Amino acid sequence: MALSLYNTLGRKTEVFTPRVSGEAGFYGCGPTVYNYAHIGNLRAYVTHDVLVRTLRERGYRVTHVMNITDVGHLSGDNDEGEDKMVKSAEEARKSVLEVARVYTEAFFKDTEALNIRRPDVVCRATEHIGEMIALIKRIEAGGYTYFSGGNLYFDVTKFPNYGELALLRLDELEAGARVGVDKNKRGPHDFVLWFTKSKFENQALVWDSPWGRGYPGWHIECTAMSSKYLGEQFDIHAGGIDHIPIHHTNEIAQAEAGYGKRPWVRYWVHNEFLVMNKGKMSKSAGGFLTLQTLAENGFDALDYRYFLLGAHYRSQLQFSFDALLGAKSARASLLDKLYATADKTTSEQAQAACAAGISGKAADYLAAFNVAIDEDLSTPRALAELWGILRDTGVDPALTLAAAFRMDRILGLRLEEAAFSRHTDTVDGAFALDIERLIAERAEAKKAKQFARADEIRAHLKERGILLEDTKEGTVWKRIK
Repeated sequence: MALSLYNTLGRKTEVFTPRVSGEAGFYGCGPTVYNYAHIGNLRAYVTHDVLVRTLRERGYRVTHVMNITDVGHLSGDNDEGEDKMVKSAEEARKSVLEVARVYTEAFFKDTEALNIRRPDVVCRATEHIGEMIALIKRIEAGGYTYFSGGNLYFDVTKFPNYGELALLRLDELEAGARVGVDKNKRGPHDFVLWFTKSKFENQALVWDSPWGRGYPGWHIECTAMSSKYLGEQFDIHAGGIDHIPIHHTNEIAQAEAGYGKRPWVRYWVHNEFLVMNKGKMSKSAGGFLTLQTLAENGFDALDYRYFLLGAHYRSQLQFSFDALLGAKSARASLLDKLYATADKTTSEQAQAACAAGISGKAADYLAAFNVAIDEDLSTPRALAELWGILRDTGVDPALTLAAAFRMDRILGLRLEEAAFSRHTDTVDGAFALDIERLIAERAEAKKAKQFARADEIRAHLKERGILLEDTKEGTVWKRIK
């Protein structure tokens, strides 16, 4: 079965057919680094990671490109509001680039914890101003722009296919219905390609350009950088659904006007929101949750990854700590099944089984897993197949592990790392780290006089072959021989 993806451009699921056989160019919208990534943001990057892993497992040579937006930008897609980067720098009493560096490092720390593989190319906006100016000049040469009030605008009425991705009809939209009214625009849906000093006083980062000293509009950044590394046409562009009506719509207009080729991107992949009781999680609304917040509440980053995999990426996902606790418990049970299987075989036998070719019932489970993934990355169904094989005592343990590890190349739950790590007495590996987390949780339970929970944790670890001993120096653990 071939990999199929739901293409927002056309609103249908299509078999993935790359422009160049055996290769896949993929661009995923990266972070604007003016604050920590919240867990809603991180859903997109887990989705991107699953897609890239899938493409590679299917034999494609993937070039994965992601931007880092480190130029001052506004509080929304619509060229209105405060400057995000400048505001954050002022509050921190640091330069814009210092703020960008801090939050870029924090972002990659989060993605590493979530076992998200780093993109092949990470491109910073501040390092690609020349490419942006070059593309704007091509757009201008094609007659798609006008200069007004100190800014260079893209005239959407000059681009006949504007709004195709978002199913927009300009003649049915009223001024101000989608974006704020800018008196310098000829039309309410026109957008800025290049800002000069007329937008903000004392802008922190500015560059010389044919239109005056200033800085690029947000939309031009992704278009210029993705095309620099993937070509003037490429295979897949991904991001959150909030990018569809403005950012990605404007990207398409810029690219196809500037390069004169259609389609600029063949497949558009968009993930749904993570929602709280009050609606979509956002930084501008305040009170957002970070991965560190989850850790402070006793959750591992992989608990959150497991939680995300339990829902289809195109389904809106309701977050609560109770729901995350369910995912944490499910992942712990999954690991217990994994450990029980690992006790019946060795790492060498599992590797040999994988090299020899997974066969029999294990192959059936793996085939069903691959069908689920190939049908628009259905991770909930894929997880069900992983659970199925780990529960099935009729499958040879070495083949079970071989199939589970193959599945995990896409799921990214670090199963192979975890399976045999408990056979050492070090505090390395996922299993040992899980022990330390449970010991800390038990200590908190005892402090809160929740003795039933403390006893439950002790019994749970004993079942997993770990004996706890309370000493004057604290709780220590050892393996039951």
